[in-house]
Amino acid sequence: MTTFADDLATLRPETASTQDTYVELRSDTFTLPTPTMLEAAARAPLGDDVYGEDPTVDRLEQLAAELLGKQAGCLMPSGTMANLTALLAHCPRGGKAIVGHESDVYVYEAGGASLCGGIVYDPLPNLPDGTIDPAAIAEACAVDRSDPQIAPPAVLSLETPQNRCGGLPLQLDYLSEVSRLIRSHGIALHLDGARLFNAAVALGVSAAEVAKHADTVQICLSKGLCAPIGSVLVGDRVTIAAARRMRKMLGGGMRQAGMIAACGIVALTDMTERLAEDHARAARLARGLSRIPGVRLDPGPPLTNMVFFKVRDDRYTTRTLIEAARRRGIRVEELGTDRIRAVTHAGVDDDAVDRAVSVFGDLLGHDAMVR
Repeated sequence: MTTFADDLATLRPETASTQDTYVELRSDTFTLPTPTMLEAAARAPLGDDVYGEDPTVDRLEQLAAELLGKQAGCLMPSGTMANLTALLAHCPRGGKAIVGHESDVYVYEAGGASLCGGIVYDPLPNLPDGTIDPAAIAEACAVDRSDPQIAPPAVLSLETPQNRCGGLPLQLDYLSEVSRLIRSHGIALHLDGARLFNAAVALGVSAAEVAKHADTVQICLSKGLCAPIGSVLVGDRVTIAAARRMRKMLGGGMRQAGMIAACGIVALTDMTERLAEDHARAARLARGLSRIPGVRLDPGPPLTNMVFFKVRDDRYTTRTLIEAARRRGIRVEELGTDRIRAVTHAGVDDDAVDRAVSVFGDLLGHDAMVR
């Protein structure tokens, strides 16, 4: 009888070779599961998670909750579903979710809270550092709840690191200030921490320190942490129970999900500390790019694993430059008008960073050395 474990030797060479011919910088979602993850998935004790009987899922959920200082966790197929179930658990139909206008929840998650939950989005401007002005939050919170014309606010969703604002982590004193502010109005705080461990590494604190001011937090396992699938939503037991019900309603109830959870356990135990390497390589990439005339870092040197830059060169539009780089084996993408994002991750080493800088230097007609 052939098992998944027997096939690992065949799987590994194929998956390892797919990125050998190019440098993948479009996103850290392109990370591949490690051999340790594949071994763990093949040998994980399994059960039916919809019945609450998968021991590996239970272990992952407990681990995530403990790392983030919360009572309970729920494995989700994606970060989008984790964010959506959190908003549905916090906010009644006809209520309002306060969000940043540059947040992934608002920009990239298909309006799910409105479609599935009858929730009104209240988008407030994100400042360049990813924050929302506390005065604007206070104004959005201070409504007359007795007025039947008003959609009462029930939850504020923040994102850290803030993807579209340069991958910048929110500062802890800001999270503390906003938490106190909204609680005075009886409003919950949800934290979209898809890359929360990157924020923790950048700030030099534990993940629990980043998460402690939020009622619910979602973390993604399949970005820089290299798991193939999944996110975990954590919070208090009552809210997570409500989110678990929402997960089932959305079709996210999974059966022998321990194969996924086993990879997530490895992600949380083995892969969080190495994120500092990705940050160092992002800084290396940014230094090299910044030495190429016509290239401007936007907003500036990276604090996490994301490098954003703009190019001024009459020979190219942003799209034609991206395509020219792709033909030379470098994959990046536009994020924001005429702004390119390059994301470092476990599949990108120093040589790959140097190759990317060299290709952009060559395309723009200048030599650029990484030091």
